[in-house]
Amino acid sequence: MRSEAEINQAIERYSDMVWRICMLHLKNHADTDDIFQTVFLKYALYKGTFENEQHEKAWLIRVTINACKDLLKSFFRNRTISLEEVMEQASALQNDDKGVLEAVLSLPQKYRDVVYLHYYEGYTAPELSKILHKNVNTIYTLLTRSKQLLKKQLGGDDDE
Repeated sequence: MRSEAEINQAIERYSDMVWRICMLHLKNHADTDDIFQTVFLKYALYKGTFENEQHEKAWLIRVTINACKDLLKSFFRNRTISLEEVMEQASALQNDDKGVLEAVLSLPQKYRDVVYLHYYEGYTAPELSKILHKNVNTIYTLLTRSKQLLKKQLGGDDDE
């Protein structure tokens, strides 16, 4: 079990990232709060050591995504949530940001993960391939396809 100082430091360092990944997957605050607590409880009870800060961050991302998937697959989970509910939660955003958020949230799950981790967390395709356990070329393909889908939805330029 980890020390209280170590746990507090991890929460301070990674809480925003874990919360955003949960919201991206679960789309509601209650489930996000539950998974957030679960992830950091698993961190506190994890007996292994991390090679470095990047390894620790990748471990937390993987645990967060897996916990979200487990919740979404659970029998008692209501499997649908309307996009209107998500948009109500995001009402504090600017109008331009709402359109982008809506477009990203409407992407299929496999695209949402790579878009979030690449553009918001700054991971490269090779790093994403290790985190998501996918081939590097698969990551590039997912990024390309997600950009094409977002371009269609948001009406982007054809210059790229």
